[in-house]
Parts: sequence; C-alpha cells; structure tokens
Amino acid sequence: MISLTEDNFQKEVLESNMPVMVDFSASWCMPCQIVSPVLEELAKTYERKLKIGKLDVDQNNTLAQKFGILSVPTIIFFKNGKEVKREVGFPGKEVYERLIKEVISLS
Repeated sequence: MISLTEDNFQKEVLESNMPVMVDFSASWCMPCQIVSPVLEELAKTYERKLKIGKLDVDQNNTLAQKFGILSVPTIIFFKNGKEVKREVGFPGKEVYERLIKEVISLS
C-alpha cells in the first residue's frame, strides 16, 4: 500500500496508468484502523491490476478539502485521473472487492 501525500498524489494517483483506490483516513479514526488490514490484503490480491494508497486527511488537508472529504474513512476510486466511485464508511471487504472489480472492468 502506498503512503500518499500532497507531494506525490498527482504522480501516484492522477497520472497513474492503472486504477487507484485511495483511503482517505485519520490516525484517530477507529473504523479507519479496521479498514487498514483489509486494504493491505486487497493490495496484495490486486497488485498487478490496481494501486491502493492511504492518505491522512489531517496531514493533507488541502487534498481532503479538494475531494470534499467530510467523514473518514472515505474510499475514492480513480481511473485515468478522474474519480469513478466513492464509498463512505466501512461496508466490508466484500463490498470493496465488488467495487474493485467494477472499477477494473471500466474501459
């Protein structure tokens, strides 16, 4: 899983040649801590098809505002530099897997 910041977001997410799943989270957020190991596992499963990154909203406030993050965790999927899907909260690993498959299959 990639650690995202305002310094590398453009290159790692918006200019990526593969879809990117970004976890907008915070260190104080208990649901975010539950999401982390699930995303680590998914990052290994889909490593050749999708990048997964984590962005701390407290340390990267400008990006959090730009993407309208009002609660954490918020997952945003990007493809070709554009947001294609968004999920707020933690709906479970199965929902994340379904969303990943949908995003990967988008042309």
